[in-house]
Amino acid sequence: MPISDAQLRAFRPRDKAFKIFDGGGLYVEVTPSGGKLWRLKYRFEGKEQRLALGAYPDVPLKDARSKRDDARRDLAAGRDPGVQRKLEKALKAGGGTSFEAVALEWLEKFSAGWAPITRKQAESRLRNMVFPHIGKMEISSIKPLDVLGVLRRIEEREALETAHRVRQRCSEVFRYAVATGRAERDVTADLRGAVPPPQVTHMPTLTDPKAVGALLRAIDGYEGELITRCALRLAPLVFVRPGELRSAEWAELNLEDAEWNIPAAKMKMREPHLVPLARQAIAIFQELQPLTGRGRYVFPSARTAERPMSDAAINAALRRMGYLSTDITSHGFRAMARTMLDEVLGVAPHLIEHQLAHAVKDPLGRAYNRTKHLPERRDMMQRWADYLDQLKSQNTARVAG
Repeated sequence: MPISDAQLRAFRPRDKAFKIFDGGGLYVEVTPSGGKLWRLKYRFEGKEQRLALGAYPDVPLKDARSKRDDARRDLAAGRDPGVQRKLEKALKAGGGTSFEAVALEWLEKFSAGWAPITRKQAESRLRNMVFPHIGKMEISSIKPLDVLGVLRRIEEREALETAHRVRQRCSEVFRYAVATGRAERDVTADLRGAVPPPQVTHMPTLTDPKAVGALLRAIDGYEGELITRCALRLAPLVFVRPGELRSAEWAELNLEDAEWNIPAAKMKMREPHLVPLARQAIAIFQELQPLTGRGRYVFPSARTAERPMSDAAINAALRRMGYLSTDITSHGFRAMARTMLDEVLGVAPHLIEHQLAHAVKDPLGRAYNRTKHLPERRDMMQRWADYLDQLKSQNTARVAG
């Protein structure tokens, strides 16, 4: 039950500290010396965390609850409230000069327009891969070899692509330090070519019509959670990126006009994207509406409706169905659509690329807008959905017709 102010005033110390919970992870810890300390218990990336919110009565009950709600909003956006507290302190301090202080300040200033998963990934890599080694060093004193040591540790794990991305983030931090007068240059410029390029690999997928039909039948027979099964059924129909699918919101959908409008903040290219919905896709959304339609997310997390489903949920379901990571992944539905729309249905490549939300230019070098070629793309999406239905019901090698 929620705590009242009268109860807070009445709590008396005991021989050992004890906790009284208010709700939503917020509790007050009464110490043997009589202190009444606000704490917030939460989970981030599967780990239980604690956050100190001050002491009563300096922080009254109303303010403690407000801080709890702020922290829960951070969690819903994929941010660690503890890291957010460090960011706020760094900014209030007027700009520190350690690499960590500058990086956190840069992150706060420049990540506002990023997709939540992009910010979470950048924050996690800095915190786990960079800060433990150079975070406390004065940014102006860091040498190229110091950063190279960070990258070599990542390279040793054979995570070459991650090493390159970490170098890029460090470069952005150094350039921000230069712009704010805390460093003379970007020392990562000396490291170009120091880490081997990552080996380009294509996302595993299925493009043989018979194999695709078998996969679609397996999806229809999936015995896991309904929300996961619906996400699996939609993945080949809309072939958006996995993060765009799992973070779909009901407010983005217009089922009457058969459209899904994805805002720019969620898109890789930072441009709004329109997905025409085939009849089959609309039917799946309508099936989900009674279950999740009152909440924000179409596919909420099993743990809390305030966050979308895990980015591993679809891949885990595919593994449960017997498909290996070398067979197909959640991202592989895009490659499947791209290949088969071109090679089997004969759709013009520029329509496919536009629907994949790639950076397609017209002959004059202009980027296509979200509604470009919309009638043709509507027809393409319906033809694709109908073709997939044929594959599910037939075992012939080709049924394009």
